[in-house]
Amino acid sequence: MDAQDDVNQGEFTWAISNFSQQKETKLYSEAFTVFGCKWMIVVYPKGNKTDHLSLYLDVPDSAMLPDGWTRNAKFSLCVIDQISSVHSIRHETQHFFTVREKDWGFTRFIALSKLHNSTGGYLANDFLVIKAKVSVLIVTPVNIQPARPTDKFDSYFTGLEELINAAETNGVSVGSSLYLQDCALTDGSPSLEEIEKAKQSLKECLSDLFRLNMKERLSETLSTLSSARTGLSSEEKIAIETFQANFNDFTSNFLTFEQDNAEFELHKVRRDQNFSAMKKNHETHILYKQLMDHLAKEEEELKRKMEEVKSGRNKLLSDWEILLVESEDVKSGYKDEQKKVAEAEKKKRIAEERMSRSTIDWSKLKAQFC
Repeated sequence: MDAQDDVNQGEFTWAISNFSQQKETKLYSEAFTVFGCKWMIVVYPKGNKTDHLSLYLDVPDSAMLPDGWTRNAKFSLCVIDQISSVHSIRHETQHFFTVREKDWGFTRFIALSKLHNSTGGYLANDFLVIKAKVSVLIVTPVNIQPARPTDKFDSYFTGLEELINAAETNGVSVGSSLYLQDCALTDGSPSLEEIEKAKQSLKECLSDLFRLNMKERLSETLSTLSSARTGLSSEEKIAIETFQANFNDFTSNFLTFEQDNAEFELHKVRRDQNFSAMKKNHETHILYKQLMDHLAKEEEELKRKMEEVKSGRNKLLSDWEILLVESEDVKSGYKDEQKKVAEAEKKKRIAEERMSRSTIDWSKLKAQFC
């Protein structure tokens, strides 16, 4: 096994002997260091729930790293063909390692049937050789606060709020569509009464081009007026004839306008609907943020209480330890005194026996002289 380290890049080669005889589900290489970060290769000799060799890059000391640690690394893993290096198999990827995803790699690296093929050089002399190349891109230092899970939401909805504000500044609001309408017509002889009605109809059509059936009504009106011999001034006749000559272009342009305007109004309605949904989603985001802030305060309070509980627990254990020491001292003293009591009791009995004999002698002496 060997490792090379060049600033933020490094290599590590791992040779596994007797590979085909391995019984373990997975094997771990020794740890190697790149850019101050420890790494380790993990291999599943029989595949990780697949019929392929599985290879991963792992962070071996993740349990000892500070809370919120992260590291972004680009790496490759290569199974060396020991007979013909051009047939070596190499896969490359990039991953953001965290406490939740401390290993990353390739579950289906190479088919086990191909790996164990006797004509290949992947298991020459039953050795499997794996080479790792690691380039550490970003490491979150201990003194930098790790990203909170809500940061991406805050960032996104801040941008959404700016979009909403800009839209409202430009007058965007929830509106209604303008629907185009036409006008109807009939045929008839241009009597004076009809001419007056046609002139009035023309005024109405010209004052509102978008009423229902306007095109047909306008065509009928022009037809009536163009054949009229009385009731119209020469200027009115010229204007009617000129307009009627261009009537087909007008109706074509009008139809195009109808379609374009309808499409415009449709997109406007959809835009307003999306705008309304954006505002509603942003309001929901504000509510979620308030709820998250409330939960964060509760979490801080729970942490504080947990610290108090831990402190009380540690003090209790400390006092308990002291009690244990004191009890052991008392127990030892008790046993010592118990032995001394037995010895003293023995001495006491001997003294009592002597005292008893002395008392008898004293009594005899007293009887003779008193």
